[in-house]
Amino acid sequence: MKQLLFLAVCLMSLSVFSQNEKIDELTVQIAFKKPDSTKVDMSLVLINELYKKADYNKALLYVNKTSKLSEELNYIKGLAESSYYRALIYTERNDYLNAIDNYKKSRDLYLKISDTLGVARVSNSIGLIEIKRGNYAIGLQNSLSAINIFEKQYLKDELSTAYNNLAEAYFKTNQIDKAIEFNYKALDVRKQLNDTEGIKISTKNIAELYSLLKEHRKAIEYYEKVLDILNPKTDQNLRGEILPKLGSEYLRFKEYDKASKYLVEGLKYNRKQDNKEGLLRALNAVGNLNLQNKKVKLAEKQLNEAYAIAQKINNKKELLENYKLHIALDSTRGYFQNAFFWQNKFYDLKDSLSKVDQPVFPTDISPIDLITTENTSETDTVIVKENELPETKDSWQNNSFLLYALIALCVLLLVLLFYSLSQTKSHKDNLKKEKEKLTQEQVRTEAILEQTHHLEEVNQVKDKLFSIVSHDLKDSISSIKAFLDLLKEDSISKDEFYELIPELSENANNASSLLFNLLNWSKSQMQNLEPKPELFNIQDVFQTKIALVEQKVEDKRIVLIDESQRDFVYADRSMIEIVIQNLITNAVKFSRIGDVITISNVDANGKSLICVEDSGVGIAKENIDKLFAAHKNFTTAGTKNEKGTGLGLTIAKDLVELNNGRIWVESTENVGSKFFVELPKSEAKA
Repeated sequence: MKQLLFLAVCLMSLSVFSQNEKIDELTVQIAFKKPDSTKVDMSLVLINELYKKADYNKALLYVNKTSKLSEELNYIKGLAESSYYRALIYTERNDYLNAIDNYKKSRDLYLKISDTLGVARVSNSIGLIEIKRGNYAIGLQNSLSAINIFEKQYLKDELSTAYNNLAEAYFKTNQIDKAIEFNYKALDVRKQLNDTEGIKISTKNIAELYSLLKEHRKAIEYYEKVLDILNPKTDQNLRGEILPKLGSEYLRFKEYDKASKYLVEGLKYNRKQDNKEGLLRALNAVGNLNLQNKKVKLAEKQLNEAYAIAQKINNKKELLENYKLHIALDSTRGYFQNAFFWQNKFYDLKDSLSKVDQPVFPTDISPIDLITTENTSETDTVIVKENELPETKDSWQNNSFLLYALIALCVLLLVLLFYSLSQTKSHKDNLKKEKEKLTQEQVRTEAILEQTHHLEEVNQVKDKLFSIVSHDLKDSISSIKAFLDLLKEDSISKDEFYELIPELSENANNASSLLFNLLNWSKSQMQNLEPKPELFNIQDVFQTKIALVEQKVEDKRIVLIDESQRDFVYADRSMIEIVIQNLITNAVKFSRIGDVITISNVDANGKSLICVEDSGVGIAKENIDKLFAAHKNFTTAGTKNEKGTGLGLTIAKDLVELNNGRIWVESTENVGSKFFVELPKSEAKA
């Protein structure tokens, strides 16, 4: 076995090497060819090799070059082939509009040189792409026109594809007889080509179509044919699909032994392969088998599992089957309320599926003889009934007792019908009430969950505040006290103390900043905090707050550019001062020596847009969403290890939003950050 695998790998490697060698050889030959039609033809051979290898980018490059040369030479065949290959590549990329455009160009060029085979190839490709897009009438027209030429020249590969396209189109337009006819034609050609994969698909399609026509013995015959030719290693998914379908066909004839054999094997096989679609079909079918054999508990377990899978993968066809089986299951157990529940679901889904429009081909393209047959049979039935009617009428008149009995029966049936309708209405009303109760409970639950989530966030922030007060604030104040105690006890000289003054100042600044943010955050959390808006010049606020950071800016040798201009905003001035101070302080904190901070404001759609920009360390993408949320506990040290609470931007957001504004950030790590604040310039109109 190992030797065979090794030989297979060697052969594949040799094949790939041979293909690459051919491509390289063609590339070299083309490079030294004169720009004539021979070079175009050779380029088309190279394009075909690249297309088969799925190297679409390189193939498209040569297509464009070949098309340009063909145009210069007025070589129509080269232009037609180039457009055709370009269309094929667009098709592989699912760019259907460009693909169809190039197919049509190619077909027009083939028509100019009367190349019927080229026209057929293009028409077949257009047919395939239109059928995929759901344009079945156009797809059918193109495929039929191509098939006429393929059949005359007996081109087997092209016929195989064309027949399969038509079979698929007829199936999707619910013309099952036509679909079977063209699947048979495709199967015949594929057998001649010895196309194993194609044979499997066509045979499976025929089996499924016979099942739809309720010719279940035929369906069994073709499902078994497919199983016989499947490769156990490479066709695992196909086997998993067919086993439950074949078992279900035997189940229709109550051949429980054969049905059980295939269904149990299908269930195990799909579970092993973790094939959800196959597992769903198998569970529904095995559940049906056990239900028919009165194994109710086992059937319930399997149908419940199938129901969960059907909902997860949204397989509506199998879900509908599952509802029907649940109705039968609960009716068997006497759980009529549950059966009624499943029945409602069954009819709701059935109605929604029946509303899906089925595409129909125009009758002048593909007339269906069955319509005439059906109309004739219906007419005959009506004639028979009309001929029988007088005799029946006479017999009723001659037998008054029978007439009265029939009337009484009708009345009884009407009473029963009204009773049934009233019971159904009562059940529906009860179900509606239960649904309303459930909805109300869900709303209450969601409200409780939201409140719980909010309390958790508040609790997290509270924990953080305690941590800050007990650690950062305590450290700063303790450090200042320690320095003062040393001076008081004459443990250090005045000169040494003067050297420590910058550090004392830094600790005092840290403590001040911490208290500033803590107090403002506490204020922002108060329920009765209301802004007192007024018109004020935002430039004055900038100048005041810039003055507060001058020493820090000088220490870090930061270039601070004030591009602000005189402009009025309508907001609570004290709140906006807190926001601006936080933004400028942060910009200084996260700027390195020599970085640039720019402060500006402009008019934007009748509002004032403030920007504090720095060329500092920036913010990582994953951290941007954490900036304005206090419960995220996000804070980082500054470029000189400056500490923070992580509350500054949370406070800023709260205060900006209280003033009918908004705040956001744009940042790139190691490039810098831009913080924007948008505020109204006048009182909002009621």
